[in-house]
Amino acid sequence: MDRATLLTLDRETLVELVLHLVAEQAMAIAALQEHVAALQRENAELRTRLGQNSSNSSRPPSSDLPGTRRPAKRSSNGRPPGGQPGHPGHHRVLLPLEQVDHVIPLVPAGCRQCGELLPATAALGDPADERQQVTELPPPRAEVTEYQLAARRCRSCGTVTRASRPAAVGAGSFGPRLQAVVALLSGRYRLSRREVVQLMGDVWGANVALGSVSELEQATSTALAPVVAEVQAMAQQAAVANLDETSWSEGRRKAWLWVMVTTLLTVFRVDRTRSGQVARELLGPTWRGIVGSDRFSGYAWLEVPWRQVCWAHLKRDFQQLIDWGGAAAPIGTAALAIEQQVFELWHRFRAGAIDRATLQEELNPVRLELRNLLLAGAASEHAKAAGRCAELVRLWPALWSFARYPGVEPTNNAAEQDLRPAVLWRKGCFGTHSPAGSRFAERLLTVSATCRQQRRDLLGFLTNANQAARLGTLPPSLIPAS
Repeated sequence: MDRATLLTLDRETLVELVLHLVAEQAMAIAALQEHVAALQRENAELRTRLGQNSSNSSRPPSSDLPGTRRPAKRSSNGRPPGGQPGHPGHHRVLLPLEQVDHVIPLVPAGCRQCGELLPATAALGDPADERQQVTELPPPRAEVTEYQLAARRCRSCGTVTRASRPAAVGAGSFGPRLQAVVALLSGRYRLSRREVVQLMGDVWGANVALGSVSELEQATSTALAPVVAEVQAMAQQAAVANLDETSWSEGRRKAWLWVMVTTLLTVFRVDRTRSGQVARELLGPTWRGIVGSDRFSGYAWLEVPWRQVCWAHLKRDFQQLIDWGGAAAPIGTAALAIEQQVFELWHRFRAGAIDRATLQEELNPVRLELRNLLLAGAASEHAKAAGRCAELVRLWPALWSFARYPGVEPTNNAAEQDLRPAVLWRKGCFGTHSPAGSRFAERLLTVSATCRQQRRDLLGFLTNANQAARLGTLPPSLIPAS
């Protein structure tokens, strides 16, 4: 509206026009303020993500950028690193003579001082012989057995009958132990298939084709299927289990590798989802034990009193409060000090310096201090800190299950450590290429981790499982006798 038109308007119309313009400007200012606030929230969230590292999140140390600030080390006790004076050394234990392949007596011919000849047999007063053992590998070479299948024609009816291969040999060109070694190199030691072919030739002189590696992997996977099914069924009856998951790839699609760790059994599973349904299926419909895990929402369906929240994750969460700054920093600093007290008491308990009753008694003032801190933090002006503190208050019983129940650890390290070989596999081989490859991965990882827990011969177990599959007999079991 131009100046001339404005001069023709009466006072009442002019006031109404001004009020209308003011209202429009107020609405525009409010919209701009809301837009600025949204940008500020987005900027804060992005800064938070950029500030994440291995000390304040679940990111691995390998993902830290150069120059990432490390958390301050706890005060040194002044002792140098390594074994301390008076500490009994750890030495290689000598094998008993019945396990020694060769014994070579060495007798000195003459006196090292005067050169006089010495007797071949020990005399009274001579010191005892000193035993030293040297372990060496025999020259490895693959054994090749040729089966000459003769054919004979029946003189009565003319039918030709050819001899069959022994059932224990099975079909194909490779034996059960070579099959087990190939699966072990590929599935446990993370060699690519081309590297497996190269190593089989370099070390054993065995000519294995690239396609044969995949065939031997799948044959081993089939042989291990009933073994792993039995392990999973028994693991679901455990009193305590630790669960964790990590990203995986199946073909070109996103997947997840889950792990369930009990005292003597470990189960891996590759799944396309990260939902809590996978955790339910791993634990089984009749699960009655305690689950150690992080605070991932996929475990939220578990009853809080029967959970153990990982204190290693809590330590990183408390550090993140410090890194957020503002009103969150004092909460994080105080919480980290409490976390240190918790682990000091736990380590004393693990070392046998205190019993469980004393552990619980000495934790009481620590628990009270942390609870008061979290309740105050839940009312903090820092929204994220308040939300985190409120969540921990809700999960309060799950912070202390390790003090109440035998076999429960305060951290989820057991599951995280079992995932590390799989993470290295994923980095080197980019996951698996098909559902069949995923079944091989989860079965081989399950058997290798469980054999390690039980200190069993992994190669021998895989060989026996392959042999049983060829003969059609019952496979070996990983279920402890007691």
